Amino acid sequence: GRTVYGLNLMKPLIPASNEKLAVTYAALVAFGPAHQFQTDVVGDGEQQGALWRGDLILKGYGDPTLSTLRLHALAAQVRAAGITRVTGRLVGDESYFDSKRTAPGWKSWFFINESAPISALTVDRGRYRGRTSRNPALAATEIFREALRAAGISVAGRSLVGKAEEGLLPLAQTVSLPLEHVLRFMNRESDNFTAEILLKQLGTELTDQGTTSAGSAVVRQIFAEHQIPLSGVRIVDGSGLSRLNRLTSATLVAMLRKGYDDPLLREVLLSSLPVAGRTGTLRRRMRGSIAAGRVVAKTGTTREASALSGYVKRRYVFAILQNGSPVSLSSARRAQDRFAAVLAAN
Repeated sequence: GRTVYGLNLMKPLIPASNEKLAVTYAALVAFGPAHQFQTDVVGDGEQQGALWRGDLILKGYGDPTLSTLRLHALAAQVRAAGITRVTGRLVGDESYFDSKRTAPGWKSWFFINESAPISALTVDRGRYRGRTSRNPALAATEIFREALRAAGISVAGRSLVGKAEEGLLPLAQTVSLPLEHVLRFMNRESDNFTAEILLKQLGTELTDQGTTSAGSAVVRQIFAEHQIPLSGVRIVDGSGLSRLNRLTSATLVAMLRKGYDDPLLREVLLSSLPVAGRTGTLRRRMRGSIAAGRVVAKTGTTREASALSGYVKRRYVFAILQNGSPVSLSSARRAQDRFAAVLAAN
């Protein structure tokens, strides 16, 4: 608990992908490490023998890991219910979130290049026929049509995006791996799409609003409830792509300490982070130094910011935020790595 070094602790700076640490902590507190995200197939109509007279709806609930393979599993469940022909349409329902595909403060080229379009119904991270679709829910529906065909189910009607009514007949369901596995991929690879989906998940689960702003408000609320400093903090997106985000090193350190002090979260949080010289975005950094294998930390890189925050030997927690116009990325990383090596040597 003793502070051994501090400089500009309360200065609000652009955190780049260290923003994902805020989403990680809030998601673990709100959902728990074992939480899973679901996707459903529901029927609007009635079954008459092997015939489904009506529409089938693929309903997304914001699973960032939904894949073609799991759509085939859904199709197999529909086939197991005895359905081989659908008279109506195939509908993709992404209404669990709003329809905004990006977040405030993003540069225009971030769309698709840095993150797939944000949607509550996305399969294969929006990839369809070799490219990222700008309409992920419709692409998901087309992929599901192909899965149904492979399972021996024909659908007469067209594919479209719509909204399922309440009380429809459930026909199939698939769930993601537990949240701790989702966070491990997100943080080790610094995946922007997953972070944005999780932020909207926070909004929907706790406020019934699947929006970036609602999720941001939930993160702030969780910080306040756990006595994490909010002075100067501005949560605008989940990934850290936005230039409007602001965090302080004091906030990051307090958050990382809270996570470490919670026996239910400690190992999940530690295992989600890249290991110096070994894994994720740190696999090529600090190789051959005393910090290799001893530092686990989240990186952050944009044109305006460079960051590194995490743990050293389960003894130190640290946060480094550097901003510039632009920031010198090579110099910033050298400084961060030297700082971490000094901690690892003690």
